[in-house]
Amino acid sequence: MNRVVAADAAGLRRAAELLRQESVCAFPTETVYGLGAHAFSARAVAEVYRLKHRPSWNPLIVHVATTAEAEALAHEWPPAARLLAERFWPGPLSLVVERAHHLPANGGPPTIAIRVPAHPVALALLRECGLPLAAPSANRSESISPTTAEHVIRSLPDVPLVLDGGACRLGIESTVVDVTVSPPRLLRPGALSLRAIRDVVGALQLSRPSGSSGQLPGSAEAAPEVRSPGLAHRHYAPRARLRLVDDPAALVEGSDPGTVGILTHLPAAAEGAHVELLSADPLEYGADLYAALHRLDDAGVATILAQHPPHGDDWLAIRDRLTRASAQ
Repeated sequence: MNRVVAADAAGLRRAAELLRQESVCAFPTETVYGLGAHAFSARAVAEVYRLKHRPSWNPLIVHVATTAEAEALAHEWPPAARLLAERFWPGPLSLVVERAHHLPANGGPPTIAIRVPAHPVALALLRECGLPLAAPSANRSESISPTTAEHVIRSLPDVPLVLDGGACRLGIESTVVDVTVSPPRLLRPGALSLRAIRDVVGALQLSRPSGSSGQLPGSAEAAPEVRSPGLAHRHYAPRARLRLVDDPAALVEGSDPGTVGILTHLPAAAEGAHVELLSADPLEYGADLYAALHRLDDAGVATILAQHPPHGDDWLAIRDRLTRASAQ
């Protein structure tokens, strides 16, 4: 039986049945493809961690269809959560709130990360199955996130089902904001810009810059409580070694051009056998970033020379992803 199915009525019914049976399925969101499971089934969540080879300390984001469903999972709904949800849901924003006391903690933190996705297939699946879905990216842990159904199958060949909704529109994960503190704290930069969030809540605390510590969250030298995914020192990484450099074209000289790939937003640096020239607009760059890394891996390069992205808040999520992807 074909494991990649159209996201039509029949496909949605098949996916929903798997989820109600405490199995898993992959589905598209506007950010990346997620590996969905009943968020409060220990059996289903364990299958997510098993398939992804995901470390147990790394939490999951729960996807729901409406703000009302999100509020039901929270012990309280702070004013900042109300303002942000009203402005950005459905959309690429995950809110960390205090977990409702009736929900199983399973040894995790007292908080829960929640979002309402904007993709019509994700919303249709949530309505069809009637379950809150934990849905990390549908790929093996630490590797490149998937933005197409084909990416999912190649990274997770044992996934039972993938709903094919085409390429993801935004191509980079949601922004995660902790609203249990005041002012709210950015935990993971993502597809929603800091400027947009600040326009709603004003001040926003920033976490330590990505790559500032070689420690994994949850290790002896890191914070004992991890409230957001995407904080591992090495993450989003291609098979090829990725290096962040100032001038990738200059470093290609003297190398075997078949073994080196270039990732850049500047035409002047786009010289070499395998070049991915992305947009100089951060939204468009982010939308194609993971797909470009997949293409370079498919080309069989051993090294990817990625041009340092510009500074500024609009590029923060891209710098975060490339920094983690280049970590050793």
